[in-house]
Amino acid sequence: MADKGAVNQYVVLLRGINVNPSTRVAMASLREIVTDLGFTGVTTVLQSGNVILDSDGPPDVGQLESAIVAGTGVKSRVLALSASTFRTIVTTNPLRDAGDDPSRLVITFVHGEIVPAGIERPSDQELAPERLEITSSAVYQWCPDGILKSRLKAAWWKQFGPAATARNVRTAGRILDKLT
Repeated sequence: MADKGAVNQYVVLLRGINVNPSTRVAMASLREIVTDLGFTGVTTVLQSGNVILDSDGPPDVGQLESAIVAGTGVKSRVLALSASTFRTIVTTNPLRDAGDDPSRLVITFVHGEIVPAGIERPSDQELAPERLEITSSAVYQWCPDGILKSRLKAAWWKQFGPAATARNVRTAGRILDKLT
């Protein structure tokens, strides 16, 4: 953690945990690992690797990744966002009115800034009936047929880096509800 100072809230998103038996991480264990690193106010949201914590500076994602592997045996990339950044990304979703099923509206959070003009993206016609919006801070996707039937393949997402991780709007809303 950083030098003592003002305490801020952060959202930490783990990529790829609890998606199959080999990536199982109990949320109680995750809270304990994060608390043992000296963070306070540690809360987990759902079972998909969402942690809210208080810290006097941005969490060291390398330290978190190492501690999670050491404590669980599961390797996961970690993305840490300030609570205000997370809130802004979720509430400025340009596709929020795309459909009525929040489990099919997905936000992909990334490390750093996206340059939308530098992203190779399929045309709207190739994606239909899906919709895709890329902003400088996140990728928003409406998947009316469900995320598993998305026209965007795993290889396409690699251009956003190994820590990019998605949450549906329902899950993002649950995280927002826990932020102070």
